[in-house]
Amino acid sequence: MQKVFALLSNTALKTTLAMFALLVCSSANAVIDKISADDGQGRPAAGYLPENTQYNSSIPTPESYLGANVGTWHVRHDQLVGYMRLLAQKSDRVTLTETGRTHENRPLVLLTITAPSNHKNIDTLRQQHLSNLDKGQADSKGAPLILYMGYSIHGNEPSGANASMLIAYYLTAGQGDTVDALLKDNIVLLDPSFNPDGLSRFAQWANMHKGKQLVADPEHREHEEGWPSGRTNHYWFDLNRDWLLLTHPESRARITQMQRWRPHVLTDFHEMGSNSSYFFQPGVPSRKNPNTPEGNVRLTEALAEFHIEAFDKQGQLYFSEEGFDDFYYGKGSSYPDSLGSIGILFEQASSRGHVQDTINGELTFADTIANQVTTSLSTFKGALANKPAILNYQREFAQNTQKLISDDDTAGYVMARPDDHGRFDALISLLDQHKIAYSWLAEDIKINKSRFKAGNSIYVPVDQQAYRLVKSLFSTRTDFADNTFYDVSNWNLPLAFNVDYAPVTKRKAGQVEAGKAPQQQDLTPVADDAYAYALDWQHYYTPAALQRLLEAGVKVRSAAESFTASLSDQKSHDFAAGTVIIPTGLEQPETLQTLLSGIQTDLEVPVYAIGSGHTTAGIDLGSRSMMPVDAPSVLLVGGRASSEYEVGEIWHYLDTRVGIAATLVEDHRLAGINLNDYTHIIFASGNYKSLNKKARRSVRQWVKGGGTLIGVRTALRLFAEQEWLPLSIMEKEKIDEAFPTEGLNFADRGARYAKKLIAGSVYKTNIDPTHPVFFGYDQSQLPMFKTTNMIVETDNSPFTTPATYAKSPLMAGYSAPQLTKMIGQTAAVVADELGQGVVIGFVDDIHFRGYWRGTDKLMSNAIYQSVHLK
Repeated sequence: MQKVFALLSNTALKTTLAMFALLVCSSANAVIDKISADDGQGRPAAGYLPENTQYNSSIPTPESYLGANVGTWHVRHDQLVGYMRLLAQKSDRVTLTETGRTHENRPLVLLTITAPSNHKNIDTLRQQHLSNLDKGQADSKGAPLILYMGYSIHGNEPSGANASMLIAYYLTAGQGDTVDALLKDNIVLLDPSFNPDGLSRFAQWANMHKGKQLVADPEHREHEEGWPSGRTNHYWFDLNRDWLLLTHPESRARITQMQRWRPHVLTDFHEMGSNSSYFFQPGVPSRKNPNTPEGNVRLTEALAEFHIEAFDKQGQLYFSEEGFDDFYYGKGSSYPDSLGSIGILFEQASSRGHVQDTINGELTFADTIANQVTTSLSTFKGALANKPAILNYQREFAQNTQKLISDDDTAGYVMARPDDHGRFDALISLLDQHKIAYSWLAEDIKINKSRFKAGNSIYVPVDQQAYRLVKSLFSTRTDFADNTFYDVSNWNLPLAFNVDYAPVTKRKAGQVEAGKAPQQQDLTPVADDAYAYALDWQHYYTPAALQRLLEAGVKVRSAAESFTASLSDQKSHDFAAGTVIIPTGLEQPETLQTLLSGIQTDLEVPVYAIGSGHTTAGIDLGSRSMMPVDAPSVLLVGGRASSEYEVGEIWHYLDTRVGIAATLVEDHRLAGINLNDYTHIIFASGNYKSLNKKARRSVRQWVKGGGTLIGVRTALRLFAEQEWLPLSIMEKEKIDEAFPTEGLNFADRGARYAKKLIAGSVYKTNIDPTHPVFFGYDQSQLPMFKTTNMIVETDNSPFTTPATYAKSPLMAGYSAPQLTKMIGQTAAVVADELGQGVVIGFVDDIHFRGYWRGTDKLMSNAIYQSVHLK
């Protein structure tokens, strides 16, 4: 080549090279354009839907709206909603309702799709259906099936949401006997995205990493999301666990529609590991909720025959009756079961991007979408084929429910409203949203040693449509036919809210009389001539009130001990340790009275006006035990080392229930942060082995200099290793020894492993209400929710271990007897000084799914009341 070039003049050489470069570039561009156009990853709607169906050409296809075939890119939520709105504009088969907004203000939409003639009397059809449910009657043969099609509650499981566009197009534009038969006599409710915020987050991730040359390697960044993942919603909660708990607006909007329609069938489309195939229910037969009737399983099996038929025809791999269960009533496929609907879970192997290598070959995004379309259509086909049985099932469900009520020795449950009305109001709100009936007591009733007072206690009867849901919400069951759980084994409502309650027997039920709801608390106007103001710490929203005061520059004190003071109106009031005091003798903002009045109105936290600094009992207001409280500056550690769920729970609590603007910092950046800018650092559960030495040294120095360090659950392993707290974690081998392998077979391995887990059970703890971590608690026992078999060992000093598990700690849910015995009388909360600072550790998840309000305040105590520990 050099010899050839040597024969050419410089001009000739330049001309030749230029022409050669142009030729190469043109060819390359042509090749790249061809690859781009023919990459085969997306498909037009016709490539997903039945070949024998004709479509109305006036209805826009998904690809015409997107400008690309479905599956070429991950659809954004705004595109998804835009297309659904367009269909509603173009077709008289569709109406679209905005049911709510997400945390990120994205619209939650529900499409009602049926024949135009049904739309004219849609509300009448709905009310007739609900009336039959109320009367325990089967819907007439001519009544419509109501099918609720829900997609992608996990944002990084997007094949369902993308498939929803195709199903919406099929139902809107499809023509022929099959579509007509479905829509003429039935109603389809289509929820295209259960989790808009997570879906949008993942779509951005997948699309931003897509090149013209698709990368199927599982190690490619496209397939390994950054932290936090798109699975969760804005606050990093798993919305599929929130159907019962209703912590988030997405769930509240969905349950409103669920209760409004009470559909016959509800589908819940998910994804699972890439090396799986396709799962549809039934799940593990022995692991369904015991309150779910067998008729539900039989109908689920009948529908499954149609999924089997469809996948056999396509040669698709699939499985059923293994891996997944229907025990926890807080999931999309099981909450409907508690109300007489049939919930169906679908799990598609995930491409986690646009294409990925798997043990079954290359899995494309388009393939995953196609399978979700297939089972959506087979659901329609199976439901129509089994329509008489499905219509009759809800009558049988009601009749069977009445028999269970008749045979039940329990007539209902009574719950006492604590002085903390905020916590109880949240409990009642849950009952209302789930349409669970209750009444206020007209007369006092005594059960065992507890007295439940009239006008301050509610009675929840079991004799109501929501019987099975009520039984699960008050369950204290600890033993089950199959002790393996895909999720938690208990979600007892009064234990979660730390509310006194008792079952009422049918013999005792005769003493229960329904009374009027109590009037709203009459709060005394804030006096303008007080020596000081006081806020009881026992109220759920007092931490929020305190944070509001601190941000306004109010000088505040916290009482280390209890006292009795005379109020401005000459009445006497007992104040417990932790009471918030605002002395007017200190320099306070001129708007103080207005601030306090706003707190009373907005948060319903009573403000007491104290007339003198001299108390009639206990410490005076000028005591050195009245510690100044400063506005906290909180750093919350996140990142890949942490659990995004538990970081999200803490963030959600601080942000929405207290009003603290916490700083979120990923663990790998901790070493480069000036920790002196913060008063508190919180480590959520996680594995922090990767935390570098510089970060560990910095944290230790910061605590010794006066900081407050807080750790939750498995973060305590780091705290123990670094000797930040005087504790040790029981070795895994010691726990293994409690589960001997003698006499077992290889097939027993899974069952033995399951016994060593604590999937979610309620444990009783003995607490010290005089300890600052437990200020605001007036009893010596507190239910905590345990989700780990981690056992923390300390010297159980009353000064460093303010909470231990009871000797027999299990209150509700399943735990193996070996574990229960080992956990009994070990540490539940540990707190100790380190230099001038303090370290506090919680063995359990005190904010579990935003539901466990009875222990929420422990975090506020660790933040605001830690001044008493230094």
